Amino acid sequence: MARSPSRKSASRPLSQLRIIGGRWRGRKLQFAPVAGLRPTGDRLRETLFNWLQFHLPGARCLDLFAGSGALGLEALSRGAAGVDFVELNRGAARTLKEQLGALQAQNGRVHYTSASDFLAHTDTRYDIVFVDPPFDGDLWQETLAALGGHLAKNALVYVETPRDKVVLPPDGWQIAKEKRAGQVCMRLFSVAG
Repeated sequence: MARSPSRKSASRPLSQLRIIGGRWRGRKLQFAPVAGLRPTGDRLRETLFNWLQFHLPGARCLDLFAGSGALGLEALSRGAAGVDFVELNRGAARTLKEQLGALQAQNGRVHYTSASDFLAHTDTRYDIVFVDPPFDGDLWQETLAALGGHLAKNALVYVETPRDKVVLPPDGWQIAKEKRAGQVCMRLFSVAG
């Protein structure tokens, strides 16, 4: 869901994504056409949610750099107890809020703020966190470091990066799954209690 803020996006028509599993399977949703926004594709989401299938029911999730909300919406569709969506672009945050309303998803909350500000002002602990920042922002290391006090016991953290980007996990994190597809590297970290 990486993106760069852009004021020009407001006049462009909305783009679409499709929920691929769960109660909203096949549902097409719109998202703001923000410059640089690249929702995680269907095949990558299918792989990720196959990895997460036994961890999602009842999980408290955090979708940082939410963008289109594809990851958090997919998590809600598949039984997550709740998702906090954090998005800095006003248009993307507004559209995501509208989509949650259309789905009547009362267990999803949109926070119009930066990931760093959100993490600095919340004490919630999450079972699953999605970290997919703008690829040109180099925000992975600082975001992963800031997650420390916000992870529940045995939490899982999904990190999406450019294919060859090196990410050094904090102490106590282990790679549970990793896959490269096209120009993207998907990593799922497990975080010891």
